[in-house]
Amino acid sequence: MTTLYLFGSAAPPVLEVAEVIKAGQHRGWDVCLALTPAAARWLEADLPALEELTGHPVRSEYKLPGEPDAWPPADVILFAPATFNTVNEWALGLTSKFVVGVVAEAIGKEIPTVAMPCVNSAYARHPQFHRSVDALRASGVTVLYSEGGFVPNRPGERPQEGYPWHLALEAVDAVVGARP
Repeated sequence: MTTLYLFGSAAPPVLEVAEVIKAGQHRGWDVCLALTPAAARWLEADLPALEELTGHPVRSEYKLPGEPDAWPPADVILFAPATFNTVNEWALGLTSKFVVGVVAEAIGKEIPTVAMPCVNSAYARHPQFHRSVDALRASGVTVLYSEGGFVPNRPGERPQEGYPWHLALEAVDAVVGARP
């Protein structure tokens, strides 16, 4: 069974994470969910149900030294939605958040990783964001941004067609299918 680490930041599509978990399980994946601390606050009331759904603790903090790891090792990681802040922290190696630390280390461990940002067009115009996307892509991360991925919306608006979760899941399918 393929183990998928599903990570999410505090952007509106994170509220749809239960359906994404179910879609991953339908594909035969063992899904482990982790969230940025802000996303965990957004989903606080849902965390027990999400833990029951995945069969694993939902994580948003680093474990203490000496504590056993509660999750099986990852075969693939999907980070979606990934906010402006998270993408930049990851590309710059700023790992104070558990989810960012895991994906930063995944680059060196060569764990296949797919990321799909969720940023508005004002954030997307910031020059650091494009440098960060380029840096992650150069490090081997599949970043679904622009054509074939997330296309930024205007500030305060949500895309009419919704967040393209199907593209993220298809990208993970492709990575899983390409593994020996």
